[in-house]
Amino acid sequence: MNSPVKRIRIGDILIEQGVISAAQLDAALAEQKRSGRKLGRTLVQMQLVNEDQLLQILSAQLGIPYIDLDRLQISAEQIQLLPETLARRYRIICLGEREGCVQVAMADPSDIFGLDEVRKFLAKPISANIARESQVMDLLDRAYQQTDEIASLAGELEDEIAENTVSVGSILGEVEESDAPVVRLLEKLFEEAVQNKASDIHIEPDETVLRIRRRVDGVLYEQIVNETSIAGALVVRLKLMASLDISEKRMPQDGRFNLQVRDHKIDVRVSTMPVQHGESVVLRVLDQTQGVLPLDKVGMSPAHVQRFGRAIRRPHGLILVTGPTGSGKTTTLYGAVSELNRADKKIITVEDPVEYRLPRINQVQINEKIGLDFTTVLRASLRQDPDVLLVGEIRDADSAEIAMRAAMTGHLVLSTLHTNDAVSSALRLVDMGVDPYLVAASLKTVIAQRLIRRVCRACAAPYVPSAAELAFIERNLGVQGQDSSRMLQGTGCNNCNHTGYRGRVGIFEMLDVNETMAQALRARDVEGFNQTAMSQKNFIPLGRSALAYALNGITSMEEVVKVCAMLDDEPVDMSGVA
Repeated sequence: MNSPVKRIRIGDILIEQGVISAAQLDAALAEQKRSGRKLGRTLVQMQLVNEDQLLQILSAQLGIPYIDLDRLQISAEQIQLLPETLARRYRIICLGEREGCVQVAMADPSDIFGLDEVRKFLAKPISANIARESQVMDLLDRAYQQTDEIASLAGELEDEIAENTVSVGSILGEVEESDAPVVRLLEKLFEEAVQNKASDIHIEPDETVLRIRRRVDGVLYEQIVNETSIAGALVVRLKLMASLDISEKRMPQDGRFNLQVRDHKIDVRVSTMPVQHGESVVLRVLDQTQGVLPLDKVGMSPAHVQRFGRAIRRPHGLILVTGPTGSGKTTTLYGAVSELNRADKKIITVEDPVEYRLPRINQVQINEKIGLDFTTVLRASLRQDPDVLLVGEIRDADSAEIAMRAAMTGHLVLSTLHTNDAVSSALRLVDMGVDPYLVAASLKTVIAQRLIRRVCRACAAPYVPSAAELAFIERNLGVQGQDSSRMLQGTGCNNCNHTGYRGRVGIFEMLDVNETMAQALRARDVEGFNQTAMSQKNFIPLGRSALAYALNGITSMEEVVKVCAMLDDEPVDMSGVA
């Protein structure tokens, strides 16, 4: 068992080791006093010290092992040896019992009061370990799931509705109370969505059940609620929050609202639609806390970041980001705009809806109900003397033509298009009715992208592809003899909800339109355009980008097969692949 933890002065140790200066410590202490956070967390947030570096120093000074929780298999039952309130208060988790001693991991093992509280509750000796706070809190979020509480609140809400006949008036009166079951149920739904990093929540009434589904890493996970009568109360409350018409149940409606979930600022987009057994509601959950991701954090390779950086610094021209819904196009565009956001650049965005609020940028929200559509705003934007124009989506020939004429007259235009890959994007514009000469003169760069799931690092194990999978790679991607020694596959653990995947990363293909391709467009030579595009030396198709990630242990062979299947209009040859 570890010896009793001694108190140390983190600031003094960091000064002794030359990590920070006395002036930096004074500034951190002042910020700590203002914020009320612990000094270690304050130093990390002020970027005066790296978290791993701080934990290694603490480990050495306290004589306590530093452990990487992502590499351990920890069951929810082990973590739940402590009540949630106690575990969260002291940022501590139980790792299990060994030889009569309970192993714990905590972000601040010098917190002797927290250790004493845990020791009293467990009534057993404890052995402390030090771990990253983010890993501790992530495990707590996953261990203390809200599923049972959601079911309990659904039952409570049904009882309340049964006692008070369901009427709009009664629901409106009840939801003013902060402890009303409908409010607490929605709170738990959003808390769990944030904990699991869900992008969408689906509330779907069926004949005998209410289905609540969450989309995590692109995959839907379902929870069944038997209390179907609560659906109406949930829909009314969400409509009120989104400022929608609660009396309109026959037509789809769209709205949005903001809320705070713990320390996360959440933007929620609401879509309602009448279905056979009531109204279906889909909530798109956008966590504003992490802000806009820079281009090197969305999954772009250094080579792609460099090429795209050159493209967006052109004085004029059209740059397209393409892919299906939910492929991360908007994230890439915002990353590009944030790179260009300087005092000497006038940037206007035309969006539906505005997803991130950015300083210095003029962002316009489309409102077609009052005639404020893409075409109207685009024409007005050109009279605002912009340097950069971001168009949320090219939807029709009119908006495409205005965007391209702007790109030809001294403006840099960024936009998105729904196409399968980069090569087909230029041809899609022509199919929309845009004159080929306009496309050829204005289009400079196209990026196509997808989001693929990352292998969970906590349960990743070496993976040897089968002969059938190697044959698949050769058949569909035209490559062979690849080194597969670094390939991984998740075996499933608590960190990834036993899926083997945790998080997603972008894959990209980038096409620069050269003069030969422009001439093929003007001549409507589809075959010539395709051949020239595919033969570009630095053009790497999406399927090969996915394969490169799989060969480097970032994603799995399963995800590569999915990407190849999505890219082909005809089914890919998957013979022999499990």
